[in-house]
Amino acid sequence: MELLDFSSAERCEEYERFVQNHASGSFTQSLSWCGVKSGWKHEAVVVRDGGGNIAGSMLVLIKTLPGLNISFLYSPRGPVCNFHDREVLSGLTEGMEALAHRYHAFLFKCDPFIPASDEEGIRGMAEMGCILQPDPEEKAIQCRCNYQLSIAGKTADEVYQSFQPKWRYNIRLAERKGVVCRYYDKDMLGDKLDDFFPLMEETGSRDGFNIRSKEYFYTLLDNLGSHCRLYLCYYENQAISGSVTVQYAGKTCYVYGASSTSCRCVMPNYLMQWNMIQWAIENGDQIYDFQGIPHYSDEAHPNYGVYRFKRGFNGQVVEYAGEFDRVFSPLLKKGTDRLYQVYQDLERRKNRMAHNSTR
Repeated sequence: MELLDFSSAERCEEYERFVQNHASGSFTQSLSWCGVKSGWKHEAVVVRDGGGNIAGSMLVLIKTLPGLNISFLYSPRGPVCNFHDREVLSGLTEGMEALAHRYHAFLFKCDPFIPASDEEGIRGMAEMGCILQPDPEEKAIQCRCNYQLSIAGKTADEVYQSFQPKWRYNIRLAERKGVVCRYYDKDMLGDKLDDFFPLMEETGSRDGFNIRSKEYFYTLLDNLGSHCRLYLCYYENQAISGSVTVQYAGKTCYVYGASSTSCRCVMPNYLMQWNMIQWAIENGDQIYDFQGIPHYSDEAHPNYGVYRFKRGFNGQVVEYAGEFDRVFSPLLKKGTDRLYQVYQDLERRKNRMAHNSTR
């Protein structure tokens, strides 16, 4: 086991190649993510095989609680490894414990790409001391269920023809009505966040959730560079929908989406999704990931419409195991859980008030 030497360009490039080419890699395990999460400290654990090659890794974000000499460790979508390889998991455990000691951590949390059906992988995490949490979905940092479209080895026409007929019709309708979808990366961005952010504010107010700041989206696009694009749909020279999409480790991920209530009849979101899927196909990706579908099995839930929209693109539901916790101080965790619950209750109350004010 070793902790990554961030001052070594060679070591950092080696780490990045490993994560980007691994089946369980994620942009949140990329070193670029450290720049996005600038309010956190960061470390990375590396485990090598007998030939000296990286066999497992784990980017860990560290949040030190204000005024206290204790920390919370979080590995977003980590570790990156074969979860059936006990030797690699043992090395990652050693690294996790070393970081917990260094930063006086009371808790380590991770949410790796382990399928819910992978009992062996879940047992491997348990051997690391990381216990799968039974918390309800709304309390999880990352959604447990994603909707994914397999595009490996398929042409754009094959993928398009697999969509439900109504979805293909809506894509063509948007084009006939004159909706134009454009993308902007870091070097092309200009002032386009000024078009996107009001859509994000409208969506957050309409659907009752807090949103990131405009500066956050700039930081995301700036740090992820060519891996990240802002997509915008225009109708009669007005931005009516937008998204932030990330391409990394064989997947293109629809990360943030926003739209105006007006002009929905010209179907911009269908055209925008098709443009993003085409980007994934052009890059030779394996997966287009529509991301979270919370409460997708409950037709009465307000979020069911999210699943219904994504389902028309003919993908499949992928369920991950969820969050794993390694508790180093049960007493401190209990106290911070109570504080977090108070914070969540306040946020939900603010969301309800914002939502009610827009009715």
